Amino acid sequence: MRLAFQKKIALPVKLFLATVIMVFCSNPGHAQSTNNSSTLATSYSKQELISAGHNFFGKTSGGFALVIESIFSKFGRPSAYIIGEEASGALVAGLRYGEGSLHFKKGGVHKVYWQGPSIGFDFGGNASRTMTLVYKLKQVSNLYRSYAGVEGSAYLVGGFSVNIQERDGIVLAPIRTGVGARLGINFGYLKYSRKPTWNPF
Repeated sequence: MRLAFQKKIALPVKLFLATVIMVFCSNPGHAQSTNNSSTLATSYSKQELISAGHNFFGKTSGGFALVIESIFSKFGRPSAYIIGEEASGALVAGLRYGEGSLHFKKGGVHKVYWQGPSIGFDFGGNASRTMTLVYKLKQVSNLYRSYAGVEGSAYLVGGFSVNIQERDGIVLAPIRTGVGARLGINFGYLKYSRKPTWNPF
């Protein structure tokens, strides 16, 4: 009798499950909504970054919101950001060294250092506060490598510069401001590391 009862309800249950699966699969918006929710939960909004930038850069951050708008228009919401300080200078050839912290929305804070040469038409020097937006970084360990970039900047006191660095799909967008005078375009790269080093190569 129990076997007959099980057979009797088996068909309706199967039909119900098949209907649920068909409805779910025929509504791609549901999956897209879930993916969007996941992205929002693990990435930073414009306002979050603007607030963090204002706190970090202080009174020099009058144009910071415009910089964030520009980067968001090209790359969208970042999965992480780095804040720190660096020193650099060049007369045809120069070096840049920095130290900061990598912030994930749900992954804690990690120490990071960067260093690299720059070769080009650069004159002057600068000491900068730097905020770098980080895209498509899934693991902290994937950050620690060299990234190539091209930077052209005209530095004034309290001004901002942005250059894009990329490697293997990971995109970095450093935003810099600081005291100094710098005019030119330099071709170089930055190497990010877990520990400080004087070797930029």
